[in-house]
Amino acid sequence: MRTIALTGSIGMGKSTVAAMFAARGIPVFDADAAVRRLQGPGGKLVPVIEQRFPGTTRDGAVDREALSAAVLGRPDELKALEAIMHPAVHHERTRFIVAHGDAPALLFDIPLLFETGGDRVFDVIIVVSAPADVQRERVLARPGMTPEKLDHILARQMPDAEKRARATHVIDTSISLAATEAQVDEILAGLGLGPGA
Repeated sequence: MRTIALTGSIGMGKSTVAAMFAARGIPVFDADAAVRRLQGPGGKLVPVIEQRFPGTTRDGAVDREALSAAVLGRPDELKALEAIMHPAVHHERTRFIVAHGDAPALLFDIPLLFETGGDRVFDVIIVVSAPADVQRERVLARPGMTPEKLDHILARQMPDAEKRARATHVIDTSISLAATEAQVDEILAGLGLGPGA
């Protein structure tokens, strides 16, 4: 089984590219989706987060805006949250691997792959990338996003150029969807995972 990590900074198009791999039959583990399940209604980390960060949950789920406000610009608080989240997400990832043990390849969509030192365990690392102005325009179009919030997020993320330098493959998402899909197909063919492989 080949293990493929998909990463890239916010607004670079990870979700779109992950969906392209899924459409080609590659099982995808979405780390952000796992976090949403763990923090969502009835999620097993909701009481743990409420205990550590009082007032950040509502109606049995984490209030993501309140939690973000509780850790934004506070490195020690952010570390405390990561100490809660990372082991739980790792457990979810292990369950995913077991569930798809017979697949020829698995793709792991992990936004903070390099920042958490997780890149060492994958066979292939794909970085999605776009010019900074395209990235900024995409992210600021999201509901509730502000330039200040984006700057805080980017400060936590490794610069795009450094991610590209450490990648096995780079997918440019600033072009058409068809051209992006062609890059996905080229990578899969190179791994012996394309049509007819």
